[in-house]
Amino acid sequence: MPTDDRRRAIGSVVAVSADKFVIEMHGGTDTFTVMGFDDVHYVARLGSFVMIPAQAEYVVAEIVGLRERDAGAGGEIDKAASAKFLDVVPVGMLPIEGGRFRFGVSMFPSLYADTLYVLDHELDRIFDTNPAIEPSTGPNGDACTPSDATRLRILEIGQSVVFDGYKVKARIDDFFGGHAAVLGNTGSGKSCTVASILQELFTKSSEHHARGATFVVLDVNGEYHQAFEDIMKAGVIGVDRLILDGTSDADRFRIPHWFLDLSEWELLLQASERTQVPILRMALGLATLFGRAAGEQLNDIRNHILAKCITQILSDESPPGAKETRILGILQRFRTDEINSGTMSAKVHVHFGNMANIADAFTYLVGEDGQGGYVIDDFKLPDYSNNPFDFEALGDAIDLALLYEEAHGNRQIRDYCSQMVTRFKALLERQDYSFLKHAATESAKETGPFLARLLGLSAVQNIHAKTCQIIIIDMNAVEDEVVELVSAVVARMIFRLLRQADPRNRFPVHLLLEEAHRYISATPSRYALDAGRVFDRVAKEGRKYGLFLIVASQRPSELSKTVLSQCSNFVVHRIQNPDDLSQIRQMSPSISEGVLRRLPTLPKQHALVFGNAVNLPTTFRVRSADPLPASDDAKIVNLWFREAGRNAGIMLDWAPADLIAPEDNSLA
Repeated sequence: MPTDDRRRAIGSVVAVSADKFVIEMHGGTDTFTVMGFDDVHYVARLGSFVMIPAQAEYVVAEIVGLRERDAGAGGEIDKAASAKFLDVVPVGMLPIEGGRFRFGVSMFPSLYADTLYVLDHELDRIFDTNPAIEPSTGPNGDACTPSDATRLRILEIGQSVVFDGYKVKARIDDFFGGHAAVLGNTGSGKSCTVASILQELFTKSSEHHARGATFVVLDVNGEYHQAFEDIMKAGVIGVDRLILDGTSDADRFRIPHWFLDLSEWELLLQASERTQVPILRMALGLATLFGRAAGEQLNDIRNHILAKCITQILSDESPPGAKETRILGILQRFRTDEINSGTMSAKVHVHFGNMANIADAFTYLVGEDGQGGYVIDDFKLPDYSNNPFDFEALGDAIDLALLYEEAHGNRQIRDYCSQMVTRFKALLERQDYSFLKHAATESAKETGPFLARLLGLSAVQNIHAKTCQIIIIDMNAVEDEVVELVSAVVARMIFRLLRQADPRNRFPVHLLLEEAHRYISATPSRYALDAGRVFDRVAKEGRKYGLFLIVASQRPSELSKTVLSQCSNFVVHRIQNPDDLSQIRQMSPSISEGVLRRLPTLPKQHALVFGNAVNLPTTFRVRSADPLPASDDAKIVNLWFREAGRNAGIMLDWAPADLIAPEDNSLA
């Protein structure tokens, strides 16, 4: 055994089992404090580590309990002279002469083997956090500019609460190279933790800076812009804030409705799969042709649909009077210059119970001997192709699709689709959906410019360069159903773009999902059928394309189980709800029960971190964010107890900026 090892021995192994060791401490440790050769060490903190030599390796063990005497001893205890014991569980192996820590124990110590306290450099080896920085490289591994530039390998995320003065660090590749979750009750410090981690990442003092990073923040509470103001002012890292308030103003975040795919239209209109989705699919295909450039083609299709509808009615077995009424009713709502009540009324007129000119109607609509008519042979309804169209035109397209189905004998289809039609009419009137309904402009017709800004890219001489690394979509002003829709559209568009990129997985994008339980819930919300489906797919497949999720939530039990199961790193703040605690236990089978029992009593700004980025779970105090996100607690005493007549100091949308409290003391 090395000399230093003998000098830092604190006790001996007196019991060994497959999952637990007992350490009897040496005499003179009446307060579990050891005077080491390098410092004073308090070795009785639950969650700290000791090391036990076993041939050429150390067995690393976590302290899970301490007591003053063996459980089987009896009689009165002499506090000064009584034996003291540590209960420890083995967690891994660390080579004595250098090498990497590995989880799991392959060799057990012998009885009476010495037990050692852990030094800081050994903690770095256990957590694999050396070196902190390394030389940077240029494109394709070439020399970089400047030649002495460095890059971060690890990120300091806080201060250990177990090991005095030790900085808790996470490996950047492992933390950001997979999905992560930041969990905890409201007010426990989740937003500050996220802000602190990104601030540490982006405030590197020397070249190279993290210019290639892309964080798209779905900020449902409007709190992150304040946290990144200083980073933006420094001019090295760009921050873009896109405000979604539901309006169609040019300076607000807007999503053209033709960017939505079929599943998102289903979400928007709450279309049921069995009856309404086929009609919606047909209507979207027709709406694609309602653009100005497709006027002639659209008219031919409208004539075809009207001709098929009317001939279908003429061919059925209903009485002539009913046929005339149905046809004229259709032509009151849908008509073209060629097929309307003026051109058709005489041909379908019923006289004394007979429709005398029915043959003329067929000839006019279908033609004769392959000539004339308006029916298109081998007609195929157009597919939805995300081409620009007027939002209002979708209403006409839905009516045409229903009419087409009715003409083919499905008389109840309009009743089945009434809820979807009502939903669409309501959307036409709602102001908070104006961000979808704006008219097509040249710059908004294509998805390219939209996605470029969403990913912080700007075109410079036909080359896209990074200008922003943090893109915040501020959705504080909109309701949950809008948040669900926008988050699904943004995630799907970015995922599709990265899947088609060549080469793939060369442009990592991180989606930061604040209050994630609101739109990737374990159960569908009342607003939508399956809003979290795209996030489930990103969680399962996003890593191979370079799309990663950072999920922040105060209710892990309400989150999608698929998304949570794919997270490889967790930062867990105070959790008190029994259902949420149960979810944490299921996610972390390697964490001792003692550590999990401490979660309900963790102080604010303290958290447990575990996963791929740290070799062993550890509790730490999160480094302070500066500046803080706009999520600080209300100072109740300061705000309540004050003099009469003080300015309320708040701007409300129904009140002037200088809202003044009443002068009457009884009301102030």
